[in-house]
Amino acid sequence: MIALVTGITGQDGGYLAHHLSELGYDRVIGLVRRTSDDDPIGRLRLRELLPHLDSGRLILEYGDITDAFSLLRVFEKHEPDEVYSLAAQSHVARSFEMPILTRVTNQFGPLNILEALRTVTPDACMYQASTSEMYGRAAEYCSPQDENTPFEPVSPYGEAKLFAHLSMARARQDSVQPVRVTCGILFNHESARGRGPKFASRKVTIAAARIRLNRQEILELGNIDAERDWGYAPDYVEAMHLMLQSQRTREPKDWEDYVVATGTKHSVRELVEIAFDTAYEGEADLEWHGAGLDTVMTVNGVTRVRINPQFYRERDINHLLGNPAKAIRDLGWNPTRTSFEEMIQHMVEHDLAAEGSK
Repeated sequence: MIALVTGITGQDGGYLAHHLSELGYDRVIGLVRRTSDDDPIGRLRLRELLPHLDSGRLILEYGDITDAFSLLRVFEKHEPDEVYSLAAQSHVARSFEMPILTRVTNQFGPLNILEALRTVTPDACMYQASTSEMYGRAAEYCSPQDENTPFEPVSPYGEAKLFAHLSMARARQDSVQPVRVTCGILFNHESARGRGPKFASRKVTIAAARIRLNRQEILELGNIDAERDWGYAPDYVEAMHLMLQSQRTREPKDWEDYVVATGTKHSVRELVEIAFDTAYEGEADLEWHGAGLDTVMTVNGVTRVRINPQFYRERDINHLLGNPAKAIRDLGWNPTRTSFEEMIQHMVEHDLAAEGSK
C-alpha cells in the first residue's frame, strides 16, 4: 500500500505519516514545498520522522498543491493507492490578511490533487481535510453541528475550504469519472508537537511554560470565554485513516463525509487554568479578577494573564461543538481517548522541556 500525504510538515501530516508507517504501509510519500526548508517548525517535524525516512518507508518529494505539473510528476512516479490532502493555508486570522493566497491554496490546491488522481490513479481513494470553520454563523443556531448542519462560513479560510468540500461531493457523483473521496470535517485539534504560537492553544501553553521559567512576564489574550471543541491531533489522524478503510469497497457515489470532534466544549479560560496549573505542578494560587476587558488572572498574587482587545478575532465563531456520533458508529473511532486535560498537560510538559533546554 502506497500513501501520498500533502502537508507533511504540518501538525496532522507529521502524525499521519508516522501512523501510516507504523501500520506497515510499503511507502508513505510526503509532499514538501521548497519554502518548507525555511520553516523551523516544519524542519523540526521532519526530524521527528527521521526513523521512517532512514527505513526507506517514508520518502519526501518536492512539490506544491498549487502547481498541477509538480503533482502529476509525483503521482506518475509513485502511483499512490491513498491520497491525504492536508496541505493548506490553515490560519483563519491570516486568511483576512491574505484572502487571495488562501483561496488559491485552499480552493484550487485540492482540485489539482483530485485531477492528478483522476488522470494517473483513478482507482485510488482520497481524503480531503475540511473544517468546522465552514459552519460559521450556523453554529449560533445549530448546536451541536453534524454532517447535516448548513454551512455559513464567515472567513476567507472557511469559504475556501467549503469550495473544496463541495467540489469533492460533486466529484463523487460525476457521471463520467467519479472519484472515491471523503471529507473529514475536523474541529479544533492540538498536540505537543502542534502548531505555532499564532494559534491560541499553543500561545497559552508556551506562555505558561515561559512564565513558570521566568522567561516571560505576562500573557495577553482576546476573548477568553470563546468556546471550542478541542481534540487531540494524533487521535484525529486515526479517524482520517479509518474514513478511507471503512468505505473502500463502496462505489464512489456512496462515499460519505464525517465530523471529527469530541462532542465537548471548553473555553479559553479553562485552557489557561489547566496550562498554568500544570506548569506550576498544582502548587500555584490561580485567581481571576475583574470582568470584560478588565479581566486578569493572577498567579500567586502576580498578574500573569490580561485581556488585549487587539486579539479579538474578527467575526469569531464562539460556540463550535461537533457531534461525532456518525464517526463513532461507522468507524469505531474513540474521540476522547485522550482527554482535554491530558492534551493540555502534554503540551505544557513539552513546552517546559523545550524552553528549559534553550
